[in-house]
Parts: sequence; C-alpha cells; structure tokens
Amino acid sequence: MASTGKHFDSNCMTLTRFVLAEQKKHPEATGDLTQLLTALQTAVKVVSCAVRKAGITQLFGTVGEQNVQGEEVKKLDVLANDLFINMLKSSFTTCALISEENENIIEVETEKQGKYIVTFDPLDGSSNIDCLVSIGSIFAIFKKEGTHQPTLKDVLQPGNKVVAAGYALYGSATMMVLSLGGGSVNGFMLDPSIGEFILSDKDMRIPSRGQIYSINEGYAYDWDPSVREYIESKKNPSKGKPYGARYVGSMVADVHRTIKYGGIFIYPATTSSPKGKLRLLYECIPMAYLISNAGGLASNGKIPILDVQPENIHQRSPIFLGSKLDVEDVLDVIKKHSK
Repeated sequence: MASTGKHFDSNCMTLTRFVLAEQKKHPEATGDLTQLLTALQTAVKVVSCAVRKAGITQLFGTVGEQNVQGEEVKKLDVLANDLFINMLKSSFTTCALISEENENIIEVETEKQGKYIVTFDPLDGSSNIDCLVSIGSIFAIFKKEGTHQPTLKDVLQPGNKVVAAGYALYGSATMMVLSLGGGSVNGFMLDPSIGEFILSDKDMRIPSRGQIYSINEGYAYDWDPSVREYIESKKNPSKGKPYGARYVGSMVADVHRTIKYGGIFIYPATTSSPKGKLRLLYECIPMAYLISNAGGLASNGKIPILDVQPENIHQRSPIFLGSKLDVEDVLDVIKKHSK
C-alpha cells in the first residue's frame, strides 16, 4: 500500500525557515546572511548527492580523465570547490572567498559583490573518499566593514569576528551543523525525500567532560612531552576509567562526535610540523566557533583559537578542542611543561 504521508510533520522546522526566524529577531537585518546561507545549503545538497554516488560515477578519479562523451571527469574535491565558489559568488552577498583548494584569495566580480567574506574547506577528509569514510565541508562567514574593495587585511580576521560558521557531514546521513553565535548550535538532517534540511538536533551542548580522546597516535614519537604525558594520563589514569581512543582522520567526523559525546580532539604541533597541521581560517576557526558556542573550549595550547590573529590565508595552527574540563586538563599539563 502506498504511503499516505501521515508520518510527515507538516510543521517541521527547515533550515531556511530557521534562518528566516533568526533574521526576524534583528530588525536591522538586510536578509543578505539568509541569502548566503541558502546558497551554502544548496552547495552542500549538491555535494552530498555527488558523494553518495562517487563510487559509481568515478568522481574520485584522477583530474584530467575523460568520460565516454569526451567530457572531463572532475575529482570530487575539485567539483565541490567549484560548486562552493559558484554558489557563493552568485549569491550576490560575498566580496572575497578563501578556499583550501585555492592558493590565493578568490575575488568576486564587482557587480556581484556583497559584504561577506567566506572561508571554507569544500571537502574535508577527501583522502578518505576511496574507503567510504565520512567526510565533510567546513565554512566560516566574516563581514567586511566599509565600502572599499576587499583587501588582505579584511580577509585576515580573527575568529572572534565570525558572524556564522558551520559544517556539513556526509556520513550515514547528511547533516549541517550551524551556529549564528549567541551560544547556540543547531543540527539539521537532510531529508532526501523532500530535499530539505530539517532541525533534528536543537541547541547542541557538549558535555563538560567526556571519556574519549581523539588524536593520531601514529605521530606519538613526534609529540611534545606535554602531549605525550596528557595522553598517557588518559590511557593509564591513577584513578577512574581510562578514556577510549577514537580517531577517524576526517576533522568533521571527529569534531561532530566530540560535540555529541564529549571528550577532546587534538591535532598538536609536532617536531616535523612545529606550527601544527590544520589550517586556521577554514578548519580551526569555524570548529572553535562551533565548539565555543556549544559550551566547550578550543585553544592552540596558549590562547583561545578565536583570539589568534591570522597572518596569512593558509596559516596552520595546533588545536585542542572539546569538553571544557578535558581541554582545561591538557592546558594545565602544557603550562606545567612550559615553566
């Protein structure tokens, strides 16, 4: 018997409806941010669709291959990057874009310019595509003050200037997690039957302490002694249960689990990478913004990630983020070693 649709909530809160409701709370709002977030969710829907059939359509193939029609087959991360750039430019709300895939600032044509700057990683964890591990997209939105053409100074804003940030997770389902600030983080699940993101995780809060640590232990030989001591204390505690180890190797998946279950995610500086490995503007800052608004902490080991002043668009940073008490624990160990 065909479904009558009686299980469908006709009053469900879609992401678009949610953002419009938030806009209404600010009488001075122009609607540009709503328009920008609509463009972002469209890009995420298309990337999600491409991810779901990557194996069938050979979207993880080498760039430069041609299909039977003689058309170039685009690698999935290249396709995702093109999608984000095109959607953001055509939203008429952005003036400059920073992508993990582009060496320089992406300037928006003058006739299409708006007041927002978007930094993004179009396909985080893309090296995991071939083995079907969860991957994602990460973004942060900044505002340019003034009517001048965007400059490098406009782009290099610290995380405490973020207007909104979020990520999309392409896992067993597709989810967008978004914060517009104000200590609020919300999760929206993509319902493929209607093609809309539906509010599924309202007001996400990270537990004050977890029982999971997440770090690539393959680099243990290269860690600072303080990181080694902290991890050892979680594996062999003097009292209480040892922490469990969980490391996906896709930042979006690891951070999403950390928000849901608590614990700590660490990507430290090492002897080989003294400045850390993750990128500040489009990985560390957006995730730190989300974690902070969900009640957690995010630090580079010395100061909060959101207080770090970026010096170049692809700057790297160590990061310690997660449950408040867990991050405070590791910072205490780092402080002890720095004396």
